[in-house]
Amino acid sequence: MKDIKEKMCIKHIGKEEKMKAIEIRNKYLEFFKNHGHTVIPSAPLIPENDPSVLFNTAGMQPLVPYLLGEKHPLGTRLTDYQKCVRTNDIDEVGDNRHLTYFEMLGNWSLGDYFKEESIQMSFDFLTKELQIPVEKLSVTVFAGDEDCPRDEIAAECWKKAGILDGHIYYYGKDDNWWIAGEEGPCGPDTEMFYDTGKQACSSECQPSCDCGKYVEIWNNVFMEYFKDKDGKYTKLSQKNVDTGLGLERMTMLLQGKETPFDTELFKPVMDKLVELEKVDIIESRRIIAEHLRSSMMIISDGGRPSNVDRGYVLRRLIRRMVRHMNKLQINLDEISTLIDINVENLKQMYPELENNHEMIKSVIIEEKNKFMKTLTHGEKEFQKEMNRAKEQNKNIIEGPIVFKLYDTYGFPPEVTKELAEENGMTVDMKKFEELFKEHQEKSRLGSEQKFKGGLAEQNEVTVAYHTATHLLNAALKVVLGPDTHQKGSNITAERMRFDFNCDHKMTDEEKKQTEDLVNQWIQENLDVTIEEMKKEEAIKSGAECMFIEKYPDIVTVYSIGTISKELCGGPHVKNTAELGKFKIKKEEASSAGIRRIKAILEK
Repeated sequence: MKDIKEKMCIKHIGKEEKMKAIEIRNKYLEFFKNHGHTVIPSAPLIPENDPSVLFNTAGMQPLVPYLLGEKHPLGTRLTDYQKCVRTNDIDEVGDNRHLTYFEMLGNWSLGDYFKEESIQMSFDFLTKELQIPVEKLSVTVFAGDEDCPRDEIAAECWKKAGILDGHIYYYGKDDNWWIAGEEGPCGPDTEMFYDTGKQACSSECQPSCDCGKYVEIWNNVFMEYFKDKDGKYTKLSQKNVDTGLGLERMTMLLQGKETPFDTELFKPVMDKLVELEKVDIIESRRIIAEHLRSSMMIISDGGRPSNVDRGYVLRRLIRRMVRHMNKLQINLDEISTLIDINVENLKQMYPELENNHEMIKSVIIEEKNKFMKTLTHGEKEFQKEMNRAKEQNKNIIEGPIVFKLYDTYGFPPEVTKELAEENGMTVDMKKFEELFKEHQEKSRLGSEQKFKGGLAEQNEVTVAYHTATHLLNAALKVVLGPDTHQKGSNITAERMRFDFNCDHKMTDEEKKQTEDLVNQWIQENLDVTIEEMKKEEAIKSGAECMFIEKYPDIVTVYSIGTISKELCGGPHVKNTAELGKFKIKKEEASSAGIRRIKAILEK
């Protein structure tokens, strides 16, 4: 029956029915390259120039400075595939659609083309390159409200492109409006939906319905407004187009599969899990396959397990994967085999997996070994607490107990939650989180929920802090030596955090020298200048950068007087006089051989 259903879904695709993910990606990049776009490389999963988030979560994220008006060295038409991680749905992974790691295809117009050309290209790619019949496509556009008018322009563009009558729907801001945060660049969007061929749930069934008949495949955002802090909308001088198409979802649909886990991206590992398991639980197989791929991608881009921020996300992924291997009664030594299968299967799409094969394996196995000790002891303690609660006729694991399991035994709260749910109990996570915050100041459990991302975080304060990191980097080279280099940073509207290589705790004198040097340069009113040049020329000129291999052939170089010269995506202040007074609040160890400075700018 399943085979018949799949054939019904894909009968229109003909000889393209088994189009693989890498073919779809290549078709996309080639199509937009032929339409004047420059193909740019995917940024690493760990952001280089947007420390407001833990991971790159969308294709637009690495391009924030250019969406805000900064000139991109490769022009006004760009396209790429972007590796993304979103962790807010980790607990949902295991169903038929949620993923932590995914790939986003995108094309951008930075003040170049707008609605008509964007919509026409999207229509042509879907119907001509992917050969999706037009009757399978529906679109949604902004319905208009008291702030901004109905987007009849987008609707007319779709009609002109070839979308059928009755396949254009109008929705409000909740569905067809994009803005990052409460203020900033924003605008209407138009979303494209694929009709899977499933039976409509009712006569009112349309793209906004969650019954599964319609699946969103692409979103084109038209940034043409600016919303200020008072809620007033004005037209932008530079109008941008930002689009995103999920590769895994498109692959699934074009192959007529029920889930992404049925495609070639996951099937080799899924098949191996069936072979190895002693208990048949499809949700656990999906969790293992998804979390393994996500962990491997994060590790290959420099991530390591830890108890905070992105390190905790990675630790959580690996440990959840291990626990579900236990549920399937799979020998944990088989993790090595599963990693090998994934590397072989995905190396054409992601050569970095093959290049980092042994390191990935080492990190995951080490984390697995640590977790097994924690898991064995913690599960015994959980069982005691659960039995005690049931004896008291309680159907809940209280927050203090969750915290005790975490704090005393290192037992992850999400594992406590999963175990409780498996035994028909609930968990007071709210109280746990309150206790956790009290115990560990500024802890970031569920961390990316506490970060604002993208355009919303780029304001004059964070821009000033971004520039200050360059001065701090230069000052440390003077005080500690020229071999001192930046190893990471994190910026909020309240402070900056800067990681650097150093083999000792900085003395009070070294900290004061660093602080004084940064403030001296600020008071010298140094201009911040920008140049575009070939990457090789930039390096020869003495410009410093992290992840040199990730930069395109033409790069942007920021100089602060003669003090600092770095490859960077910006944005920055125009003159150091805008920064205020620099003050180091704390200097501490971050990891082996890495120190961390926390500093503020006082006006």
